[in-house]
Amino acid sequence: MSSAHSTSAHPARRVRRSSALTAVVAIALLGFGSAVLAPAASADTDYGGGCVLYTDNPAATVDALHNHCSAEQQDQIFRDAPRGDVPTGVTNGWVTRPPVMEAVAPPLWIGKNFYTGPDGGTLTNRITAAGIEGFPANVHSGPARLDGQPAWLLDYAPSITPQILDEIRQVTPGVWFGYSWWRGQFQTTLLLTFALTEQ
Repeated sequence: MSSAHSTSAHPARRVRRSSALTAVVAIALLGFGSAVLAPAASADTDYGGGCVLYTDNPAATVDALHNHCSAEQQDQIFRDAPRGDVPTGVTNGWVTRPPVMEAVAPPLWIGKNFYTGPDGGTLTNRITAAGIEGFPANVHSGPARLDGQPAWLLDYAPSITPQILDEIRQVTPGVWFGYSWWRGQFQTTLLLTFALTEQ
């Protein structure tokens, strides 16, 4: 009788164990599947006072750089950014400081046209609202004057203003921020800062 009891009990235990194991595996797979299928989290970077870099909103990022970020915050944003990808194609541009250049630039300069591959290339500036191409520059990677770290350098040696050197970094997807320098005989002077977005 005890033998019959043992024989009938083992299948029941095996069924219970099998069911429990199946449930555990199913829960694990569901959890793993959720982790795999869930979109990657992306966080905005808030520098305070409305100076925010939006990972999925280039227009809002440019507005913040233009209207809400102080010079010190802009400098920190540049230092924090990686070199990133080089811009390609047509970009729109905005001067972000100093205020006098912000006011003067819009009728004269609206962005840059990049003819680039992964390692750089060339560009021309888009002059006036008509987007006339002028002021060519070579585009290559190199150390930024601001902090010596990698940036995209826009060297105007081929243009009528070879003293100008721009440096940019990609601060969010589709947005670049940078500096325009005048390389004088005795010193290098900051002319302005600017932001670019791809069209």
